[in-house]
Order: sequence, then structure tokens, then C-alpha cells
Amino acid sequence: MPEAFLRLPPLNALRAFEASARHLNFRLAAHELNVTQGAVAQHIRGLEASLGAKLFERLPRGLALTDEGRAYVPNIRRAFELISEATALLRPEPARLTISVTPSFATKWLIPKLPEFVAHNPLVDLRILASESLSSFQADGVDIAVRQGQPPFGPGLIVDLLFPQQIIAVCSPALLPPGVGGIAPADIQHHVLMHDAHNLWPEFMERALGLKMATEAKRMRFNQTGLAIDAAIAGQGIALASRFLVAADIAAGRLIQPVSAEMRGTHDFHVVMPRKQRHPEPTQAVRQWLLDEADAARP
Repeated sequence: MPEAFLRLPPLNALRAFEASARHLNFRLAAHELNVTQGAVAQHIRGLEASLGAKLFERLPRGLALTDEGRAYVPNIRRAFELISEATALLRPEPARLTISVTPSFATKWLIPKLPEFVAHNPLVDLRILASESLSSFQADGVDIAVRQGQPPFGPGLIVDLLFPQQIIAVCSPALLPPGVGGIAPADIQHHVLMHDAHNLWPEFMERALGLKMATEAKRMRFNQTGLAIDAAIAGQGIALASRFLVAADIAAGRLIQPVSAEMRGTHDFHVVMPRKQRHPEPTQAVRQWLLDEADAARP
């Protein structure tokens, strides 16, 4: 070890000096460093003895730097900044990415799967922007999005199919009599039909069940599909949802399909991202993870 290093004051004493010089108060420095006020004062006394110079004037209501202290503190502060910068190079900050999704997609599919993603991608700090409105890649700082619709979504974008829109009816098992696993299509309108913003019941009735929507059918309306699904789980009626959004609830027995019919929709779910990405490697990692999870969910 170089001889100059052997003459360096203790690091804790230097930290106590730098914090005390900023606050001009031993008590506040001690609070910042999570030590006692007496420990800070002892560090300063030891540092002054080691240097052979007085660094602070002890005043009735705080501290004041001496000429020696004022000359010493800028270089000590810069030394700590250099240590911090060198450490940051070895310990990179997580890449902060924003993914834009609808609230229903977030709560019913994305969020339950996030712990596994975080465990395998510790250097990706994923921010969830859940909104029914269409977020902008530029104005809202969005890196990647899950959007419903039909391509093309616009120039300069990379688009991958995530899930086709396969609409099914779901309800709680408790909604049906014991031992009955389904209902006749003609009887479905005897139950409360829960509508969301997509308002697919009239189309589902006609295309999937071959029926006309009865004007006297009992309805409950929600602005989000996720809320309609939650109400169905609570036994309040029958909801329509994309199959992948309710697959976990069906597997867990919280929901069943009261009718086997389904409807192929035209608003599929896609992963969308700009061709020019701010953080290419982590953005590609999120994209690939979404696609892999969708593949694993398919029967």
C-alpha cells in the first residue's frame, strides 16, 4: 500500500466532517449519518488532532468553519463525489422504461406476472402507465405499449401480435344452481348482463348465440372490462371478456363459462414500440418477455 494512503484520516471521520460542514451543526450531521451527536463530535476531535488543525469554531448556536476548514472541505467533498462516480460505473442504475397499457390489461394480466419479470431483470425499472386513453411514445415518454386494434398502427413502429381477441362469457359458479355447469343460450338474458365500454353484448348475442338482444334485458354498466370481470367474480352477473384476461380466474375456479360459444373479435392485442428506442436492450427484453408469456398462455 502506498505510504500516502497510510497517512489518510479515517473515512468515517471525513464523512462526519463533510456532513458537519454542510449543516454547520453536529446534531443534524449525526441525524444524516444515523449515528449519535457525540460520535460525530468525537470524529471531528480525532480528525482535528490527526491534522493538527482546528476545523470548526464551536459557537453557542452551531458551528462555523475555520479558515483551515473552509480550505479543506471542497477537496474532501470532491473526493466523495469521485468515489460515488466510480462506484456508479460498477453498479449501473436500472434502465427506466414506461409501458403503456389499459387498466384492465394491467390488473388482470400484467401485474400478476410482474414479480417473475422483476426477478429476472433487476436492471429494468418498469413504470406502468395504465390508461384508457392512447398514450404518446414521444409526449408521454412511453417506451413500449400494448394496444388493441388492427394494424397498421403508424409508421416507425414495430408491431407484434400478442393475443387475438377471443370474446367469451363468464360468471361466478355461485350464480348457477348447484350441480349446473352452464345455461341454455336462450336463458342468458334472464341474468344481469354486465357491459363495459366496448359494449359487445349485442354483437355477441347475434354472432355467437344467434339471438337478438332483448330490450328488457337487465344490465349493469362499467367503464372498464376489469371492473365487469370483478363484478362477475362477485356473482353479480355475466360479463364478456377476452379469454386470456380471465384464463387465470377460470383455472382457479373463480369463473366459469356459462355458455361454450365464443366470438372472434377484430380488435386484437399487440405489442407496439418505436423502431428507434431510447433504451434498446431493456426495451427488447420487455417485448420478448411479453411475447414469451403470451406463447406460454396459449393452449
